[in-house]
Amino acid sequence: MALLKDWRFIIGVIAAYILLYVAFFDRDIFWYIYTAAALFFISISIISEPIDDQQNTNRFMLYGIVSGIILYGLFAVGYSLLKVMPLSAEEHVSSIYALFSPVFIWHYIVLVLIIIPGEELFFRGFIQKRLGHYMNEWGAMVIAALFYASVFAYSGEWMWMLAAFCGGIFWGSLYIWRKSIPLLIISHLIFDLLFIVFFPFG
Repeated sequence: MALLKDWRFIIGVIAAYILLYVAFFDRDIFWYIYTAAALFFISISIISEPIDDQQNTNRFMLYGIVSGIILYGLFAVGYSLLKVMPLSAEEHVSSIYALFSPVFIWHYIVLVLIIIPGEELFFRGFIQKRLGHYMNEWGAMVIAALFYASVFAYSGEWMWMLAAFCGGIFWGSLYIWRKSIPLLIISHLIFDLLFIVFFPFG
């Protein structure tokens, strides 16, 4: 299979699993290692694939802001539904916030400037796009979303994995529709600001 001969893809996947395993292994070093992982994501993405940007600035800003708000709304509805099920949703979400939310100002800075761009460049702009060379773009999107979700298994929180998969499907579909990484970065940024800073759940 040609994909198995794509050494940049293989190295990228292996490195992502190793770096995020180390990041989640010790809460005290989480932000340092995750930032390093995001820098790696940015580097391998930039040298491997051109950055897609098929929207003008006003359009990707508008679509990014609106889509980020829509995704937050969908998550809010989903969270409300999970709360009425016997799944301890509130406990899991509270645990995620307690363990991994930004605390210091530099956490917020690297989240905005490095981590969010790194995730979108890597998981959509590299993994999904690279998979698209070997299969149809929708199949590539689903597999990339599964990969995005799977790396959060190290957190020990199934809720985080579910959220990452849903986010991966949403942003992956948006990427297919608009082919704009800056749009995805703005969307992801708006979502995270709403979800983590302004209107956290629980």
